[in-house]
Amino acid sequence: MANSVEAGWHGHDYQARFFWIHASALRDPDQTHVCEVSYEANGPKAFDDVIVRYDPPRPSTGPNRIAVDFHQIKFHVTVGGRFGYLDLIDPAFIGATTFSVLERLKKAKESAPKNSAFTLVTVDGIRDSDPLGSIISATDYALRMDKIFVAGGDRSKMGKVRKLWREHLRLKSDEELREVLSGFHITAAHRSLQQLRDEVNLRFKVVGLVSCNDTIEFRFDAAARALKASGRNKFSRADFESLCNEEGWIRSQKPEEYLNVAIRSFGDGPTDRLDARPEQTLSLLDLFGERHLLSYSNWISVVQPAVVNFLTKIRQRHKRIRLFLDAHSSIAFLAGVSLGLKSGVAVEFVQKGRSGVSVWRPDDGCRGDNAVDTVEDIGEGTEIALVVSLSRNALDDVRNYLKKSVPSVGKLVHISAVGGPSQRSVIGGEHAAQLADAAATTVKVAKSARDTIVHIFVAGPNSFTFYLGQNREALGPCILYEFDFGGSAEISYRPSFSFE
Repeated sequence: MANSVEAGWHGHDYQARFFWIHASALRDPDQTHVCEVSYEANGPKAFDDVIVRYDPPRPSTGPNRIAVDFHQIKFHVTVGGRFGYLDLIDPAFIGATTFSVLERLKKAKESAPKNSAFTLVTVDGIRDSDPLGSIISATDYALRMDKIFVAGGDRSKMGKVRKLWREHLRLKSDEELREVLSGFHITAAHRSLQQLRDEVNLRFKVVGLVSCNDTIEFRFDAAARALKASGRNKFSRADFESLCNEEGWIRSQKPEEYLNVAIRSFGDGPTDRLDARPEQTLSLLDLFGERHLLSYSNWISVVQPAVVNFLTKIRQRHKRIRLFLDAHSSIAFLAGVSLGLKSGVAVEFVQKGRSGVSVWRPDDGCRGDNAVDTVEDIGEGTEIALVVSLSRNALDDVRNYLKKSVPSVGKLVHISAVGGPSQRSVIGGEHAAQLADAAATTVKVAKSARDTIVHIFVAGPNSFTFYLGQNREALGPCILYEFDFGGSAEISYRPSFSFE
């Protein structure tokens, strides 16, 4: 019984933290289109956990703008749960006894505004090889109509999915099914309870509110419960400002004015759109499938100029930016090059990871151990490979790749964390900058000539790679590499950007 009670508490807290993240936009000058956020308010049943309304409607990846986002939050105390397309017709999947999530979706669409989006947010992951995984967009987690309604009868792989859902919903045609599924998003394997706590603290700090870092009890969980008990669960911008004043949450010192800037090549969960205004966001999601570059795109001719042009325009107008970077390591390096030490731009880096979300600066006082660096000869070539093993040990993978694919490398510089790689080996912004500066110095000493090409492989936080990019001039000519998530067992890396 105690475990079930605890699970219930955590479920309510998870939902509350998701609410606070969205509610923070009501005080964000970059999110003036967010006009109302509600928590377990009157709305379509099962999609009323958190409701966000926009005026004017927010942009979407489709042809229509979104006026309302309806969310259903599904939390479990463990992250081992898996689900698939069959679970969407099972009431037990959402803790119900009568109606499934698809039936709730169908019913919700009867009363909701036409330009609405419906999102299921869950810490559970999608079952391996389940058809559901192949029809969720990596761009915005919407169900992809082009993948569901492909040619093929009811006996085809996707036809079986359509038939099951269509009959469960008592629909007469695939067109009726398309209407139900349109605008439905599934965000699986969502952030942990602790990560949501960190994100609430970050969002509140950005909009000039107090945070809660130094106590076991997270004060905003209790505040959400009290609001629900008193019937205050719907907030306009004025309502939220009044609440913050009543609770004494407004910082006496105004937050430093940093422009929120976002670059994404993956991610785009239901809270990521709060990072920055659309005009200060560069989305590269349509160029990537999961983590690998799609065949019609190109790192050098498409991705590189898009990032450079975007950041060039930003730095010409703004000298203090807060960078949200849900992107590949190579893009982090390129951002560091574009916002180099001579650019005159002060950069706060929003670091997301297993340790949560926090703002890192190169002068934040978070110094840590120096890296362990080794230099070894691996061949007769004149070029150098820089291998960074901070979050995981990349050395053997890179050695094998170089032997087969880059015989021009004769010397290998390995940078690793004291105590071995881990998700917590870098403790803050100053530590990341310290490690990046040291890595650049080690490479510079190891080079036989200024024009020696350096091949760079990084397994570490994007903040480190950003600061390494700021050392591009010291590194000289270099080529970046990305782990080939979509490749064969023999090829583990692919080159991305190059710098002369």
